[in-house]
Amino acid sequence: QVQLVESGGGLVQPGGSLRLSCAASASIFSIYAMGWYRQAPGKERELVARITSGGSATYAESAKGRFTISRGNASNTAYLQMNSLKPEDTAVYYCNVLQYELGSSWGQGTQVTVSS
Repeated sequence: QVQLVESGGGLVQPGGSLRLSCAASASIFSIYAMGWYRQAPGKERELVARITSGGSATYAESAKGRFTISRGNASNTAYLQMNSLKPEDTAVYYCNVLQYELGSSWGQGTQVTVSS
């Protein structure tokens, strides 16, 4: 089982920024993609952004232009830079790793609250 360690959540005012980090205890060669999902109260979990081992990134429409996903040099780490945060971005953010053979693994989640 892959272990995912997330960090970087917290409370921020509207218009502010946060950077989420995720480190996976998996070989970089086993990872196809890493991504961030979020789940707000009463809503389903949704994709925020995902990046493949080749560097191809996908964003939710709500994240385009404000959020940037990147991989660390070790490539078993992923970052989500979130700018111009809005109250509707408030949610628990989950890191996800998709491996070629072992499938999908999830982090424990980190709370992001955007409020004045």
